[in-house]
Amino acid sequence: MTERDAIAEVCQRMVADRLVVGTAGNVSARVGDQVAVTPTGVSYTTLRAEDVGLHALDGSVIDARLKPTSELPLHLAVYAARPDVGAVVHTHSTAATALSCLVPQIPAVHYYLGLFGGAPRVAPYVEYGTDGLAAGAVSALEGRTACLLGNHGAVAVGSTLAEAYERALYLEWVCEVALRVLSSGVIPRLLDGVELDDATARLATYGQGAR
Repeated sequence: MTERDAIAEVCQRMVADRLVVGTAGNVSARVGDQVAVTPTGVSYTTLRAEDVGLHALDGSVIDARLKPTSELPLHLAVYAARPDVGAVVHTHSTAATALSCLVPQIPAVHYYLGLFGGAPRVAPYVEYGTDGLAAGAVSALEGRTACLLGNHGAVAVGSTLAEAYERALYLEWVCEVALRVLSSGVIPRLLDGVELDDATARLATYGQGAR
């Protein structure tokens, strides 16, 4: 399977898993000095591998018959700052987007936050498709494998597309838990720094890719 095939498949999964609505969100994978990325304004239910464009790390077109996502600057900025990242998944999932309007960082409601290197931060709101948004995401991702974009959505990264997508799913789950905790009206019992650090270290070596 090529990166283009894999991206088309992930986009269809995003719809099925309710991480996006309409043509929201975008996905990319880095292959050497090239980036395969979703086009703008194309329904994910009909997206084909040949619709996925190839671009250089400076954004120039290598092989793309359609205009790339407006968030291409975000993807390229992440790859420039993080040589460990091989894929980026950006969603507009409901819980993550709602939580991004409420907190500066996901509260430590569950040890799964260790999957992201610690509690994901929320980048301040900046207009979509801009270098400012890209810079905010890179800053929020420092030392983390996911972040929320204020009043916008979520970003998950990984060494592979499968890893980035799995993190996007876990991110939405912990955001849903956090929303329920915050709406309970009860003062929550949150994990402290030592507990979260311990969970982060343990999860880094857990299982064979499953959590």
